Amino acid sequence: MRIDLHAHSTASDGTDTPAELVRNAAAAGLDVVALTDHDTVAGYREAIDALPGGLTLVTGAELSCRLDGIGLHMLAYLFDPEEPELSRERELVRDDRTPRAQAMVGKLRDLGVDITWERVDRIAGAGSVGRPHIAAALVELGVVPTVSDAFTPHWLADGGRAYAGKHELDPFDAIRLVKAAGGVTVFAHPAAVKRGRCVPEDAIAALAAAGLDGIEVDHMDHDAATRARLRGLAAEVGLLTTGSSDYHGSRKTCLLGEYTTDPEIYGEITRRATGAFPVPGAGGRLRG
Repeated sequence: MRIDLHAHSTASDGTDTPAELVRNAAAAGLDVVALTDHDTVAGYREAIDALPGGLTLVTGAELSCRLDGIGLHMLAYLFDPEEPELSRERELVRDDRTPRAQAMVGKLRDLGVDITWERVDRIAGAGSVGRPHIAAALVELGVVPTVSDAFTPHWLADGGRAYAGKHELDPFDAIRLVKAAGGVTVFAHPAAVKRGRCVPEDAIAALAAAGLDGIEVDHMDHDAATRARLRGLAAEVGLLTTGSSDYHGSRKTCLLGEYTTDPEIYGEITRRATGAFPVPGAGGRLRG
């Protein structure tokens, strides 16, 4: 089985619609793909309705968190999307995205960049606006060559010249909320140093003690030495290890299935989840 547990659609900051995402996942030879848009479940129904035979969809979200001033992302899988407390927190994060993006546009203009909110809003479309949309605008304007090049201290990285904060979950609260909604939590790209500061390993151990299920090890932002170190840490503190593409369509260079998760790890994730079932075949119905 080929299993990719981290992919984004136009419901947040990807360039594939949810329907295109599942069709492209099947075309890439995947058996399982997870839809993990930022702080939203808005793409679920379209993805399920378009799901090709032979492909299983794992419903999820990538939750925006912050610990001791350091931003981090928590992948949440197979939770009940209608659980009220987790839904309220996702809504708070989403509601703060637009004013935060507008503040970053203002900072960029103060830095002499000829960027407009209208351009960013056009790029975001119906998606949940975020830094990748601003980064895409910077690429269009020729300020940076790629989206990744915008995520530096010079521009949009945490603490960067044009960075602005938003409402984010405490990761310990995120773990509690996802578990209460029957879901499973995996810390996304925990050592992606190119994106900015990363939480220390003792914090990951503390999150594990609080119920974190796993960490994303095989990821484009982790080199071989980093992956080996993370596998050792996971073994020490009892965490599952996953691999994922973090696919964003044409917005990033990674491809669906570029990194994958071991089928036994996937099986354990599905065994731990009680909020929703993976959806097989051509359409299905969420368990809530």
